[in-house]
Amino acid sequence: MELSQEQQRERKLLLIKVVHTTVWMFFNVVIFYLLYAVLTNRIDKWVWICLGLIVMEGLVLLVFKKMCPITVVARRYSDSTRDNFDIFLPNWLARYNKEIYTTIVLISVLILVYRLVMT
Repeated sequence: MELSQEQQRERKLLLIKVVHTTVWMFFNVVIFYLLYAVLTNRIDKWVWICLGLIVMEGLVLLVFKKMCPITVVARRYSDSTRDNFDIFLPNWLARYNKEIYTTIVLISVLILVYRLVMT
């Protein structure tokens, strides 16, 4: 049985949502490990790896004009105007995701700088 074009689009968008949510969860682990490490003064190689990953993510977002490249791909399969059309997140979190996580990263970096200067 062959799928209709609409069913194919829905399947592709579902796959994109799963991938996007998985990438989002990975970066949650990265960001919250960074926060945990600086709060507990456990500055190790993983802190620097986390920072490197976050910088790389920031560069990717800059190249794609503050838009995740996964969202760019998802646009091909949906014309939804919702912020969470391409990820399994509540709409409010998808809308303010960058602001929330940028704030957490900046706080983490400030604490890291304090830890490095004070030791």
